[in-house]
Amino acid sequence: MKDTTGGRMELLVLGAVGAGAAHGYAVIDLLRERSSGTFDLAEGTVYPVLHRLESRGHLQSRWSDGPGRRRRLYRLTPEGESALQAHRRDWQVFAAAVNATVGSR
Repeated sequence: MKDTTGGRMELLVLGAVGAGAAHGYAVIDLLRERSSGTFDLAEGTVYPVLHRLESRGHLQSRWSDGPGRRRRLYRLTPEGESALQAHRRDWQVFAAAVNATVGSR
Protein backbone atom coordinates (compact mmCIF):
# COMPACT_ATOMS: atom_id res chain seq x y z
CA MET A 1 0.00 0.00 0.00
CA LYS A 2 1.34 3.41 -0.85
CA ASP A 3 1.73 6.12 1.81
CA THR A 4 -1.67 7.79 2.08
CA THR A 5 -0.93 10.07 5.01
CA GLY A 6 0.76 12.89 3.09
CA GLY A 7 -2.18 14.01 0.98
CA ARG A 8 -4.72 14.80 3.69
CA MET A 9 -4.69 18.56 3.15
CA GLU A 10 -4.93 18.08 -0.60
CA LEU A 11 -7.94 15.78 -0.11
CA LEU A 12 -9.65 18.35 2.13
CA VAL A 13 -9.00 21.26 -0.21
CA LEU A 14 -9.96 19.34 -3.35
CA GLY A 15 -13.15 18.20 -1.62
CA ALA A 16 -14.03 21.73 -0.58
CA VAL A 17 -13.38 23.19 -4.03
CA GLY A 18 -15.24 20.24 -5.55
CA ALA A 19 -18.37 21.51 -3.79
CA GLY A 20 -18.26 24.52 -6.15
CA ALA A 21 -15.95 27.29 -7.29
CA ALA A 22 -14.70 29.13 -4.25
CA HIS A 23 -12.15 31.65 -3.06
CA GLY A 24 -9.62 30.78 -0.36
CA TYR A 25 -11.60 32.20 2.56
CA ALA A 26 -14.66 30.25 1.42
CA VAL A 27 -12.60 27.04 1.37
CA ILE A 28 -11.46 27.75 4.94
CA ASP A 29 -15.04 28.49 6.05
CA LEU A 30 -16.44 25.38 4.34
CA LEU A 31 -13.84 23.12 5.96
CA ARG A 32 -14.55 24.64 9.38
CA GLU A 33 -18.32 24.39 8.92
CA ARG A 34 -18.44 20.83 7.54
CA SER A 35 -16.07 19.54 10.23
CA SER A 36 -17.95 21.26 13.09
CA GLY A 37 -14.84 23.30 13.83
CA THR A 38 -12.31 20.45 13.76
CA PHE A 39 -10.63 21.90 10.68
CA ASP A 40 -10.19 25.52 11.76
CA LEU A 41 -7.29 26.20 9.43
CA ALA A 42 -5.16 29.29 9.00
CA GLU A 43 -4.81 31.00 5.65
CA GLY A 44 -1.12 30.11 5.73
CA THR A 45 -2.10 26.45 5.68
CA VAL A 46 -4.70 26.53 2.91
CA TYR A 47 -3.29 28.99 0.36
CA PRO A 48 -0.04 27.05 -0.26
CA VAL A 49 -2.15 23.93 -0.91
CA LEU A 50 -4.37 25.86 -3.34
CA HIS A 51 -1.30 27.15 -5.20
CA ARG A 52 0.34 23.71 -5.28
CA LEU A 53 -2.84 22.09 -6.63
CA GLU A 54 -3.14 24.82 -9.26
CA SER A 55 0.48 24.35 -10.35
CA ARG A 56 -0.22 20.61 -10.78
CA GLY A 57 -3.21 21.36 -12.99
CA HIS A 58 -5.77 20.09 -10.46
CA LEU A 59 -7.30 23.53 -9.95
CA GLN A 60 -7.91 26.45 -12.24
CA SER A 61 -8.37 29.98 -10.95
CA ARG A 62 -9.61 33.31 -12.17
CA TRP A 63 -10.15 36.69 -10.62
CA SER A 64 -13.75 37.47 -9.66
CA ASP A 65 -15.42 40.38 -11.38
CA GLY A 66 -18.11 40.94 -8.75
CA PRO A 67 -18.61 43.97 -6.55
CA GLY A 68 -16.41 44.54 -3.54
CA ARG A 69 -13.08 42.99 -2.91
CA ARG A 70 -11.38 41.25 -5.83
CA ARG A 71 -10.89 37.54 -5.11
CA ARG A 72 -9.32 34.58 -6.82
CA LEU A 73 -11.89 31.86 -7.48
CA TYR A 74 -10.76 28.24 -7.72
CA ARG A 75 -12.48 25.33 -9.42
CA LEU A 76 -11.58 21.72 -10.11
CA THR A 77 -10.21 20.78 -13.50
CA PRO A 78 -10.92 17.33 -14.96
CA GLU A 79 -7.48 16.31 -13.65
CA GLY A 80 -8.47 17.67 -10.24
CA GLU A 81 -11.65 15.63 -10.24
CA SER A 82 -9.58 12.51 -11.00
CA ALA A 83 -7.12 13.41 -8.24
CA LEU A 84 -10.00 13.93 -5.79
CA GLN A 85 -11.42 10.50 -6.60
CA ALA A 86 -7.98 8.90 -6.17
CA HIS A 87 -7.43 10.67 -2.83
CA ARG A 88 -10.88 9.51 -1.66
CA ARG A 89 -10.11 5.88 -2.55
CA ASP A 90 -6.71 6.05 -0.83
CA TRP A 91 -8.30 7.61 2.27
CA GLN A 92 -10.95 4.91 2.47
CA VAL A 93 -8.30 2.18 2.33
CA PHE A 94 -6.19 3.98 4.94
CA ALA A 95 -9.16 4.63 7.28
CA ALA A 96 -10.32 1.02 7.03
CA ALA A 97 -6.81 -0.22 7.89
CA VAL A 98 -6.59 2.13 10.89
CA ASN A 99 -10.04 1.10 12.11
CA ALA A 100 -9.16 -2.58 11.74
CA THR A 101 -5.93 -2.01 13.68
CA VAL A 102 -7.15 0.18 16.54
CA GLY A 103 -10.91 -0.45 16.46
CA SER A 104 -12.79 -1.87 19.40
CA ARG A 105 -12.68 -5.59 20.08
